[in-house]
Amino acid sequence: MSSMTSVNLRRQLGMWPITAMVINGMIAVGIFLVPAGMAKSVGSPLLLLIVWLMMAGMALCGALCFGELASRYPDAGGGYVYLREAFGSQTAFLYGWMSLMVLDPGITATLATGMASYVGHVVPLDPTAMKLVAISVLLFLTGINILGARIGASAIVFLTVFKIGVLTVISILGFGLGLGDWSNFSPFIERPPDSGPLFGALAGGIVGAFFAFAGWWDLNKVAGEIRNPAKILPRALLVAVGVVALTYISTSAVFMYLVPISQVTSDETFAAQVGEVLFGRSGGIIFSTVVIVSIIGSLTGLLMMAPRVYFAMARDGIFLKFAGVVHPVFGTPYRAIAIQGSLASLLVWLGTFSQILDYFIFVAVLFIALTVAGMFVIRKKQSEMPAYQTPFYPVTPVVFLMLTVVLLFLLFGNSPFQALLGVGVTALGIPVYHLVFRKQTRQ
Repeated sequence: MSSMTSVNLRRQLGMWPITAMVINGMIAVGIFLVPAGMAKSVGSPLLLLIVWLMMAGMALCGALCFGELASRYPDAGGGYVYLREAFGSQTAFLYGWMSLMVLDPGITATLATGMASYVGHVVPLDPTAMKLVAISVLLFLTGINILGARIGASAIVFLTVFKIGVLTVISILGFGLGLGDWSNFSPFIERPPDSGPLFGALAGGIVGAFFAFAGWWDLNKVAGEIRNPAKILPRALLVAVGVVALTYISTSAVFMYLVPISQVTSDETFAAQVGEVLFGRSGGIIFSTVVIVSIIGSLTGLLMMAPRVYFAMARDGIFLKFAGVVHPVFGTPYRAIAIQGSLASLLVWLGTFSQILDYFIFVAVLFIALTVAGMFVIRKKQSEMPAYQTPFYPVTPVVFLMLTVVLLFLLFGNSPFQALLGVGVTALGIPVYHLVFRKQTRQ
């Protein structure tokens, strides 16, 4: 093993960069890409509000649980570390394998694909050109994150403040200028006569809402680079989820006020249509540019946080050793970051927005639920309590797991093939572990 592998990650990130990472990741994943599809799916504004609140509650319960896990194990790796401590190396390896092959490149590629669709709204591009744009941005941001965590974190803080400011302005102008129509919320309770079956509608809405909140669990992956993580991580998670929930509900309301759901031409470029209602064609271009910048910020955060799992696995001897190398100058796990950027670029080239989303979301929910369930095992193993404890335990993890069961049922019923594909790719990690890495783990 080279001398570089023994170098530890630097604890250099404080409260506000960490909070910004979570807010930044969730907002760009959701509010710019899925609200129109959610609204069209559920049909009723009241049902849409209920879905948002339910997923916000789920994210909050999950974040509170992850806060305790981070307080117990303030190291790089996040869910991988928690599963290792609760269920052993094989389960932890499968989580890392799933992150490597399904979740991390999937969510990163989905964002890059959505960003490219907004670029196509500003400058007409054919599908191949949009894929090339997405891949080029991914490769550039991969390089930025390799240069250093401080550089990436500073960019994320700026982009997060910019993003929330823009969404606030949209809400104020949207309602203040009176350019919308309150009848767009009518009927408020009943679903339109031409709506599809309620099961499929709820499935579509909940999938979109979960995707919108996706990312709150990624913050724990950089725990090894946070100053005083036991204190900062739980606070950052709580603040971030609360801010994002309020932002989603208010922004969804103004979007529906300005653009009737029946007139939405593209779910992924819905924000551009809102801009056109407010300011004409130039407004559509401005809003598209804002979304592009926002998604770039989220991609920066994902490429910073996700590769820390492969880094932690390599340090434990259950992943390729070269992924555990820290750059001698920049202090980042640069090879793990390069792996993440490359796999995401490959998925962008091979799939579409909806295909990539359906591919990763079921198995991702499954492992997040398993991680929260691991809290019960860890508490039995360790009598000593950490500085931060999950409020209202065991009610908080039980509520999260109950909502997860409902979500998994809806996800599988709505898209069984894609769900099984993600599970199948993850299951391939079992023979890989036993044939390649099990011996290294014992050593």
